[in-house]
Amino acid sequence: MIITTSGGRAFDTQKDLTAPERHVLQKLFAWQDMADSVGQFREKREEALQKGWNNSGPIRASVALKLIVKHMESKVIDRLKKKPNSC
Repeated sequence: MIITTSGGRAFDTQKDLTAPERHVLQKLFAWQDMADSVGQFREKREEALQKGWNNSGPIRASVALKLIVKHMESKVIDRLKKKPNSC
């Protein structure tokens, strides 16, 4: 999968990320759409990095993963700004 950040950098997840990083990214794709706040998204990111792949232990995020996650955070912020306030 090719991911292009808002800054214009393109990452090929097959080449630029390790298998454990791709696993974390899959989890974060779901949270990008479900998180109620940026804080919750960040908590889930840290949780996924600490658990690792199949609870294998902590994963050290590469520069590529950090930039992709930062891009995802901005998408969460944009989504939350557009979300109507619920009463």
